[in-house]
Amino acid sequence: MSELETIANRMRINIIRMIHAANSGHPGGSLSCADIIATLYFRIMNVNKDNINSTNRDRFILSKGHRCETLYAALTEMGVIPQEELLTFRKFGSRLQGHPSMNKCPGVDMSSGSLGQGLSVGVGMAIANKMDGNPNRVYVLCGDGECQEGMIWERAMSRSHYQLDNLCLIVDHNYLQSDGHIREIMNNSPLGKKFDSFGWNVFGVDGHDPDVLTAALMRAKTVKDKPTVIIAETVKGKGVSFMENEPDWHGKGINDQQYDQAIRELRGEDHE
Repeated sequence: MSELETIANRMRINIIRMIHAANSGHPGGSLSCADIIATLYFRIMNVNKDNINSTNRDRFILSKGHRCETLYAALTEMGVIPQEELLTFRKFGSRLQGHPSMNKCPGVDMSSGSLGQGLSVGVGMAIANKMDGNPNRVYVLCGDGECQEGMIWERAMSRSHYQLDNLCLIVDHNYLQSDGHIREIMNNSPLGKKFDSFGWNVFGVDGHDPDVLTAALMRAKTVKDKPTVIIAETVKGKGVSFMENEPDWHGKGINDQQYDQAIRELRGEDHE
């Protein structure tokens, strides 16, 4: 297991710990995007504990804010959030609420929750960077179910129009949403061809392979005059056998028995 895969695995363990402690959360999608966020924070973006409050760094917008467990886990790996604070997730008075707040938690670049809005904020940040001569990049992570929102496609049109080559959207493409399979609820495939028709540079990658993700994100930096979208193929609930590809694990708590099994699996221990 590579160093980045090890980091992503620790993040998955902390995701399970948070949701078990709160008895609520969104395990499926949080597990599916762990490799994406780990790759961004620990290989791609120029962000660290020392510059977390600076404007002179790359920005990350978690548009699907209900997956904040993964962001909190990454910030813990970075040393921004103490490990013991993770167990206050979704507790009254905690900085770590069920949707991230930029006014409470350091390292959160956008208070998100209402699906579809992250891309709009990302466009604004990317335009502002262009106007200010700021060379840093803006990264947005959204869900494939979220791409059913009309606001996504309005912003897709504006990003190409403004030639925002400093902006990169990553779609966590796990084919599931809260109520079931995307193809049965509101089929929006093929996403890549849709973004291509809006003038975007499009990559399709394995969203669980850090090296492949890294290569696509590095190539995106070389693209000029248009934004990039990376369609990352993932498995909802990745790493926990009874959660993988199960829509029921979009959002709910984890009991003690499920917690024990999930932790054993993520640690690579034998289990029944």
